[in-house]
Amino acid sequence: MPLFTVYTPTYNRAHTLHRVFASLQAQTCRDFEWLVIDDGSTDGTAELMARYQAEAGFPMRYLQEPHRGAHHAHNLSLRESLGQLWLKLDSDDGCLPQALERLRHHWENIPAAQRDSFSGVTGLCRDQNGQLVGTRFPVDPLDCSAAALEYRYKIRGEKWGCLRLDVLRQFPFPADVPGNFIPESFIWCQISQYYMTRHINEELRTYWMDAPSLVHGRSNPRTNAAGHRLMFKGVLDLESGWFCTAPLRLLRAATQYSRFALLSGVGVLQQICELKGNNGRILWLTTLPLGFALWLRDYHQFQKD
Repeated sequence: MPLFTVYTPTYNRAHTLHRVFASLQAQTCRDFEWLVIDDGSTDGTAELMARYQAEAGFPMRYLQEPHRGAHHAHNLSLRESLGQLWLKLDSDDGCLPQALERLRHHWENIPAAQRDSFSGVTGLCRDQNGQLVGTRFPVDPLDCSAAALEYRYKIRGEKWGCLRLDVLRQFPFPADVPGNFIPESFIWCQISQYYMTRHINEELRTYWMDAPSLVHGRSNPRTNAAGHRLMFKGVLDLESGWFCTAPLRLLRAATQYSRFALLSGVGVLQQICELKGNNGRILWLTTLPLGFALWLRDYHQFQKD
């Protein structure tokens, strides 16, 4: 079995997948497989993958699925991955030649007796021009949860690394949520309650910022309201204890929770009942008028859709 599974979800990205493939061909660590899950592409991705499979100097699998959304592809990747460590490399990005080697080095540097308390290793990203994306970690290595990274250390910007596959399998996306998108924060805030991550100040991923969006214009927020509601509910349930450290951030999360709950048809009584803790309920109640106002704006703006 490989040490790493590099997972790439794709949807109509045949014009950018060469970045992923070229960066994997150049890896100094060869102990990995590449798992590509195609979420219903119609742009010739299948033919491109057949060519890559003939050229690849590493194990590669390509799975085609009907277009159902990134969270379904993510769950399939957890079932299909063979590696001990899992990392997602988006279909319009790449990584440095030593990326997997450095992730392996830092993972193995965590003492074996402590490794069960870690979910993985996270490094930095650079853009296509070689400029650092976001902020560095205050110390190297920094061992903390994802919540502490956000609320205590206030680290911002894209980060990238590997996670234990057995940990990820404990926290899949719910499969019965309407829409085709659930923010990944839904998973990370759950993992953060139980596991630390080792954070390192090494730029390992190239985060391309020139790719055109597949969405044109402002999308209807009702389309994926259920997924966003779940994500903001998780923040209120699991992270509201950080209020003194980041009050505005949590007040915004509470506002968005009531907004997306109303957009997905969840009434006020059900909202307060489904929140698990008093801290989250107080934040929700405080911001409910603003959340209602945002819902009303969305309702009038998109009532014809």
